[in-house]
Amino acid sequence: MALRMLDLRPVLHVIGLLLAALGLFMLLPAAVDWLQGDESWPILLRAGFVTVLAGALLALATANTRSDALTVRQSFLLTTLTWTVLPAFGALPFMLGPEGRSLTDAAFEAMSGMTTTGTTILTGLDDMAVGLLLWRSILQWLGGLGIIIVALVFLPVMRVGGMQHFRSEGFDTMGKVLPRVRDISMMLIEIYLGLTIIAALAYAAAGMGAFDAINHALTTIATGGYSTRDASMAAFGPAAQYTGVALMWLSGLPFIRYIQLVGGQPMPLLRDVQVRAYFRWTLYAIGLIVVWRVVTGNDPLETVIRESAFNTVSLFSGTGYGSADVSDWGDFALLVVFICGVVGACTASTGCALKIFRFLVLIEALKAQLRQLVQPNRVVILHLGGKRLEDDVIASVIVLFTAFMLGFGVLAVLLSLTGLEMRTAITAAWTAIFNIGPVFGHGVGDSGAVDAFPVAAKWLMIAGMLLGRLEMVAVLVLLLPRFWRG
Repeated sequence: MALRMLDLRPVLHVIGLLLAALGLFMLLPAAVDWLQGDESWPILLRAGFVTVLAGALLALATANTRSDALTVRQSFLLTTLTWTVLPAFGALPFMLGPEGRSLTDAAFEAMSGMTTTGTTILTGLDDMAVGLLLWRSILQWLGGLGIIIVALVFLPVMRVGGMQHFRSEGFDTMGKVLPRVRDISMMLIEIYLGLTIIAALAYAAAGMGAFDAINHALTTIATGGYSTRDASMAAFGPAAQYTGVALMWLSGLPFIRYIQLVGGQPMPLLRDVQVRAYFRWTLYAIGLIVVWRVVTGNDPLETVIRESAFNTVSLFSGTGYGSADVSDWGDFALLVVFICGVVGACTASTGCALKIFRFLVLIEALKAQLRQLVQPNRVVILHLGGKRLEDDVIASVIVLFTAFMLGFGVLAVLLSLTGLEMRTAITAAWTAIFNIGPVFGHGVGDSGAVDAFPVAAKWLMIAGMLLGRLEMVAVLVLLLPRFWRG
């Protein structure tokens, strides 16, 4: 029987539409630069024109594609192409900008932004053109949830399985809370915009200027971590940092639960087992670091509590802002935040990493194995949050966990072979695979920038960021020859 080759036209049509939308977003920072009288606005305008043109031509060339539902293979391909093609065009403003960044640096900054990793190669942010700063923030805002929302708006038009796209991107929708994908899409857009506006107002009330408040709102709700200052959130006062703690933690909650909350159903959020675990584990981590710093240091108690809470929540949620140098707190504190970054926030949030839901599944599976060691003949049925855990769910979580850990180990070794010292290589692999942001160790600039890293290390981190954002399997499956044959 002849194998059915993969039809790329429906995938390329959606990619074209997304590219056109991305180009239109570039016009916003171009307009801001023009209003500010900055001479760099034509750069963003040209980049936007090229992106819109490329997207429009691609969409038109594939406009006659059949409007059948996407297959599983097409959904995986669409997901991976979304997170490779869009950052490629998103890098244009960095390459065409006044500093003329290299292809490597521009690709790194764009991929870090779109995947909401937040690691940067840029320095001198305090004096950078406001349009470019805003573009970095927009990239993260789109990457956090916006790109998925835009895709889900387009996909139902083509009678495409939007829920399949959601699943392949790594989201656990916790059941269809609304009858149609379009309804979910529009509600997500409204909630995402609403939270961003609330965050901007909250930061402004906490003492930030309007521009800083808007940018940090965009990157906080996206759990991205790009800042407008080299000092990140340390450049702002305690009120802004406490505000950031609350906003980052809220951004790590499942957005599907926000839809239910807005619909007058608060109990699913309150009863969600991963939300409750997220709250407890965050408090445990903050408490451990506070006690450690009180015992080993002599900083004022309020400073210890504020810095510990801010940086722990920042890394737990995968945002990556910094208000202090965590590596100065000692190895125990660094280990705690390292684990927080691996765990991550809730599924269906803008956070990345492994996510709490999957750790809860692993814990239940481990408990079941221990019970069976004591009572070999006992039949153990796993439950989580009052619901039975099916075998395929447990198996997929174990596979994903294994893939992440192997990916992290391999990437750390490869980074060390580029010349990075071991601590830097390990934290660079950690921040890339788990999409966290900061890197600790030799070779990292005072502002946390990694512009001094070897070119090979930057490309390895780009690959790691892509693999981590798409949760490994969605990308690795494309490497199988059978995937392309059918």
